Amino acid sequence: MIVGIGIDIIEVDRIAGAIERYGEHFLRRIYTDAERQYCERAAASRLLHYAARFAAKEAFSKAIGTGITQGFRFRDCGVLNQPSGQPTIVLAGMLAEVWGRHRIHLSLSHTRHSAVACVVIESP
Repeated sequence: MIVGIGIDIIEVDRIAGAIERYGEHFLRRIYTDAERQYCERAAASRLLHYAARFAAKEAFSKAIGTGITQGFRFRDCGVLNQPSGQPTIVLAGMLAEVWGRHRIHLSLSHTRHSAVACVVIESP
């Protein structure tokens, strides 16, 4: 049974501006080490990858019904790719304790200017 659906769209320029303004502080606060490594490997499209992962975190927060609140830690919601290229959400901390047994489906897409993510959560 579906227990949550979330969607988010973000302009790539918004993420580019945050990285330019806050640099490493922003990247360390929002992204896991694995996400940063993945995004940095794709130098030409790194901002698209960062934006898509940010949208995924926002979409997940909407799917669980909290949005981005004090209890939501961005780094506890990571996005990794399967060998097939399929993106998946990997949870840690309190998010893993509460939502770790649920099935989480993630779809990402982007253009040169924006990234979108859709998350569907099913009960265990």
